[in-house]
Amino acid sequence: MTGICEGRIVVVTGAGRGLGREYALEFARQGAKVVVNDLGTSNHGEGVDTSPADDVVTEIKAMGGEAIASYGDVADFKTAGQIIKAAIDTFGGLDVLVNNAGFVRDRMFVSTSEEEWDAVIRVHLKGHFAMASNACAYWRNEVKQGNKINARIINTSSGAGLQGSVGQSSYSAAKGGIATLTLVQAAELGRYGITSNALAPAARTRMTEEVFADDMAKPDEGFDENDPANVAPLVAWLGSEQSEDVSGCIFEVKGGMIGLADGYRMGALVDIGARWDPADVGGAVAKIIAEQPAPQKTYGT
Repeated sequence: MTGICEGRIVVVTGAGRGLGREYALEFARQGAKVVVNDLGTSNHGEGVDTSPADDVVTEIKAMGGEAIASYGDVADFKTAGQIIKAAIDTFGGLDVLVNNAGFVRDRMFVSTSEEEWDAVIRVHLKGHFAMASNACAYWRNEVKQGNKINARIINTSSGAGLQGSVGQSSYSAAKGGIATLTLVQAAELGRYGITSNALAPAARTRMTEEVFADDMAKPDEGFDENDPANVAPLVAWLGSEQSEDVSGCIFEVKGGMIGLADGYRMGALVDIGARWDPADVGGAVAKIIAEQPAPQKTYGT
């Protein structure tokens, strides 16, 4: 049986463990050629280890697939370009970029250092920018040369980015930025044949086990809704040609559930058609808050 990504060329960042590993394996099962990128750092972004990426490449080759390992830092712009170039030089092009790499430095906001803030924003938000910018430069050049492309960017946001998460201000800010970055990419890149969508996955990974160990524990029997492999089918479909009409969406996914996040929209309002007196603003704000549906709670509250 031919997979839905047969012949597609895919880069998956942070693909050595957890969700990224499952994405890389599923793309390979669906017939894609995969660049398995992973710097091999700790959960807090420390150290370097080539074995996670190498191990996934070995698994893919064992199942008869094609893959190469990449150990580059996704947030270094020049290195990001080299990761993209590795796909092009090895497999002859690029069809899909899955931005998944990241780490956490959890801390209450008032205790977060500048270094911790910068490190998290860099790997998540700048990493998404650096990888996608280099991929888009290649795709746009292909279009300019008269070649038709059917390209995909799949970003990784989070429930923390959509609702916030106590003790994760830097991570939440980065993931919120990625959600809106996805909307802008979808609006700007469609004319080239590029779609952009994002995931807010809930699964058992090094990050979630550290913060939500009890909630993420593997059950003794039955369906394991926190298995990261559950997220991979949606990612593979988004990377396929079948998803060409879907762009600018943020999908929440856990276990057997696929949902569409409903982002900021204009809600209840009051318009007096003139400038407000500051003394009257409080009553207007109370009125529109009362008319709005209750927001989802911030994680940890």
